[in-house]
Amino acid sequence: MVMAAHPDDSEFGCGGTIAKWVNEGQEVICIVCTNGDKGTSDENMTSEKLAAIREQEQREASKVLGVSEVIFLGYPDGGLEDTAEFRGKLVRLLRKYRPEVVITHDPKLRYMGHRDHRLAGIVAMDAIFPYSRDHLFYPEHKAEGLLPHKVKEVYFTGAEDPDVFIDISETFEFKVKAIGCHVSQVGDHSGDWATWVDQMARRSAAVGKSHGLLLAEAFKKIEPRR
Repeated sequence: MVMAAHPDDSEFGCGGTIAKWVNEGQEVICIVCTNGDKGTSDENMTSEKLAAIREQEQREASKVLGVSEVIFLGYPDGGLEDTAEFRGKLVRLLRKYRPEVVITHDPKLRYMGHRDHRLAGIVAMDAIFPYSRDHLFYPEHKAEGLLPHKVKEVYFTGAEDPDVFIDISETFEFKVKAIGCHVSQVGDHSGDWATWVDQMARRSAAVGKSHGLLLAEAFKKIEPRR
């Protein structure tokens, strides 16, 4: 399960890894916490229109990667808060889908980072431990047949001290195609596709170079308390 703050965050942070896991037979669920309705420099764009555009872009990108289901929580861009309601929604999804691995944002970046990324990471980690694990939290879930769940591993994207490097050489093309679906954010590169792919490849190559990988994505891995 990927818990991302905005449409496009999962593609940039772990698109190659998602496609790799899907190719290996794993099921991947993507949770998008906000509707991304503020991310534009177009003076003629409205929040309502942008939210609709970004939801469609996310659906197209998720299809490219083979994501089984994408779930939109619909919070406004820049509007994530550490609340019992938000946490409860993530706990419910953890108990419903019961993922072994969760990918989310690193909540502990030392310097500048998007507030939504930080809050998404914090609330996701709290939802994982201890809330989804312990049955007395959100007891209303039990009435729906949703039992406590323990996540085995968490991978943080955007970490300053990554310790897991995943080879995405065989799925890099899917990552780039998925990112390319987010035209409202990255522009339309249909006219300069080869150049743009090369630019993206340089970034992934830089990530993998120190670990002998041609193209890679990097994560900080933790194992929640059992």
